[in-house]
Amino acid sequence: MIRIWIISLLVVGVSLLSTPAIGMQDTETTPPTPLAEPVAQPNAATNPSLRSPRATMSTFLVAINEHEGAEKREDARQRAIECLDIEPSLPLEAKWNLALELYTVLGRIGEVRVEKMPDNPQEPRYLYYPQIHWTMPLHQMFASKYPGYSITMEPDTHGNWRFDRTTLNQIHNFALETENEETLAGLKIDQRFIGKVRSAMPASLKGNRTLGLEHWEWIGILLVIFVGLMVDLFTRLILRNLWHRFENKRGREVDPGSLKRAVRPFGMLAGASIWYLALVLGLLPAAPTIVLFVAVRVVLMVSLVWAAFKVTDLVSDWLSGQAAKTETKFDDLLVPMVKRTAKLFIGAIGLIYIASAFSIEIMPLLTGLGIGGLAVAFAAKDTIENFFGSIAVIMDRPFEIGDWVVVNDVEGTVEDLGFRSTRIRTFYNSLVTIPNATLVRAKVDNYGRRKYRRYTTKLNVTYDTHPDKIEAFCSGIREIVKLHPYTRKDYYHVWLNGFGPHSLDILVYIFFECPDWSIELREKHRFMLDVVRLADRLGVEFAFPTQKIHISKDDTPPEKLETPEGNSERRWVLEGRKAARDITQNQPWKDELPGDVSFAEEFDSEHEARGESAG
Repeated sequence: MIRIWIISLLVVGVSLLSTPAIGMQDTETTPPTPLAEPVAQPNAATNPSLRSPRATMSTFLVAINEHEGAEKREDARQRAIECLDIEPSLPLEAKWNLALELYTVLGRIGEVRVEKMPDNPQEPRYLYYPQIHWTMPLHQMFASKYPGYSITMEPDTHGNWRFDRTTLNQIHNFALETENEETLAGLKIDQRFIGKVRSAMPASLKGNRTLGLEHWEWIGILLVIFVGLMVDLFTRLILRNLWHRFENKRGREVDPGSLKRAVRPFGMLAGASIWYLALVLGLLPAAPTIVLFVAVRVVLMVSLVWAAFKVTDLVSDWLSGQAAKTETKFDDLLVPMVKRTAKLFIGAIGLIYIASAFSIEIMPLLTGLGIGGLAVAFAAKDTIENFFGSIAVIMDRPFEIGDWVVVNDVEGTVEDLGFRSTRIRTFYNSLVTIPNATLVRAKVDNYGRRKYRRYTTKLNVTYDTHPDKIEAFCSGIREIVKLHPYTRKDYYHVWLNGFGPHSLDILVYIFFECPDWSIELREKHRFMLDVVRLADRLGVEFAFPTQKIHISKDDTPPEKLETPEGNSERRWVLEGRKAARDITQNQPWKDELPGDVSFAEEFDSEHEARGESAG
């Protein structure tokens, strides 16, 4: 945080050091001389109240006088400011201060004789003060007492005459140098806020200037900076305490370091707001205000965007928690996209505002790209294609976060969907990034959308197994399928299906109805163990590749199987079912459906088992 504020203060300091070169003029500058250039002719865009030096002066004086009345203050203030060729980015209060300083200086010089000013000027610049043809001795004495200052007017391209920037750059110093002069003409306007502050300062801090500012103004700048830093500190302290209490009420522990980082931009925003307010109130002359206003607006917008990002993260975390409570995973996919969109939108607004602080026009910049814009568009073709690919993926929804998918030759779990690409975590724990444009054209096999997960195998039993036992064994397996909680009950096959080279082959073809692979593996494990128990109870032996050599006499008749009774098949089917029910009757899943696989529980059980064996 200290480094951020140091950077901000360096920006302000560099701005202050560059102030004299930007706006403040040397008081010894020779008044400008008229140039031999054609005067802008009035046209349809010309303001009648600014059509000539006489009209502009009259408009300015009338507006100031009306502002001191009880009505139309804001309208009069705006008309007075329109008479000045002033920097548009300057705060309104600073513009008004310039107008009042100009009016004060005009009153100290003497009565303004508007009727003697040209109404149809032929020169490209009108010099009001000092004029070489002044006839009044008082004016001549004033000009000789305060040399180097001038009050001039110039027309713009539309023929509107205004007090030029040379005059406005000098007017603050001019007003300070003549502050002890008596007002000879015009109204004695109420003292401004900045004037009241200056009058309260000791004489030792006034008059002498360093880099264009009086000593009391430098002290004021340091004081405002200090107040901004203190406001930043207290804001962060208050927010940390409130946030900590809020999380404690919710029963959540918060890392102090992360909490400190989270409130940092809000403190910076509060401190920059104090600086901004000081400039808006017109506590500095126009020239340094122009530069500092740009710097402070940049700091203010950076902190505002930063704070908005933090708020976006908080809202996104809350939405993610709400999305986790729903059954659908579409909102889990949508929340990160909304978060990224909001941050891009906030960042774009911040860039536009910062550009406006530097008086950079965005639309002419965009329209002026021309061929360069086409080159940028071609270079960004893949990015644009991927962006629309992400929209197509969201609209079509071929998968959701957490789904097990196969995209071309990539297999894994969908972890994140961005504007440009989708990230898939493979079963080797590597992270594969696939451009969204590829997803639009690719074949996506979504295993996560399976309602049933097929399991098929062949159980090899020995050839000497009695047919009745095989019947009971197949019937018992079917009963296990019916009893298990995650097996499909409406479609399954368990039959003697082949005569193998070393075994009788029983086909087991069933489906598991479970949401993920972990549960599938667990239930398959339970099913297979119950099949092994059933085989043990019925005396069925599993075969493995062996060869038996039988040596017998040729006259020994082979052993023949007995002819089955009429109800033999039914009896052994019931025997197999009974054995299956006996095996599963005490299983824990009979009372409660097993939930998701918890690897923490598996670890704890293994740890307890090791402890018991050690004891």
